[in-house]
Amino acid sequence: MPEGTKTSRNMAYYPAATVERIRQIKLLQEERYMPLKVIGELLDREGGDTEAVRALLAESDREIDRALAREHERVPAAEVSERHDVPTDVLDRLAELGILSAAADGYSSSDVRIIAAIARFRAGGYDERIGFTVYDAARFLEPLQALARREVELLSEKLVGRFEPDRAAALIEAGIEPLADLIAAMNSKLIAAELESHRANRER
Repeated sequence: MPEGTKTSRNMAYYPAATVERIRQIKLLQEERYMPLKVIGELLDREGGDTEAVRALLAESDREIDRALAREHERVPAAEVSERHDVPTDVLDRLAELGILSAAADGYSSSDVRIIAAIARFRAGGYDERIGFTVYDAARFLEPLQALARREVELLSEKLVGRFEPDRAAALIEAGIEPLADLIAAMNSKLIAAELESHRANRER
């Protein structure tokens, strides 16, 4: 930031362009989860032109929307319920908890994978008869939301603003499934370690 014109020990005037630059930096930090280093590189690359930065990010958003187009496609709720043999009332409760999309809109590809996983749980005996309900799935929602934010922060830090928008979008699309697999594998390892720890504590 350029030096302001000091008017007292704790006060200075800055030109409008500097104020706009600070506003843009805060926006990129809060809405895009971008670290200051990446923001600095992006602003430097665009010659400090905040309008150019906004245009670049808008184009990046459009490319990301195209990359995520499959998630916007919908499968009719009745078809999914019948295919996976999960009662409609269970699906409705999952939607109320924010785990699934509302049934009236149909289900996204992520919704369908969640329903398929729940169907496998139920087929294995994990259902209301032994005390498992949709509210048990809801216990994972908050930590998973935090994890999703961390993933978006990582992708934003590494990709957005450092590559042309179409390249960044392609990298994001290519990375979504491997990153999910990596996190699932790490989770499995942590669960195994936790089970070992519980068993060791019981044997003491």
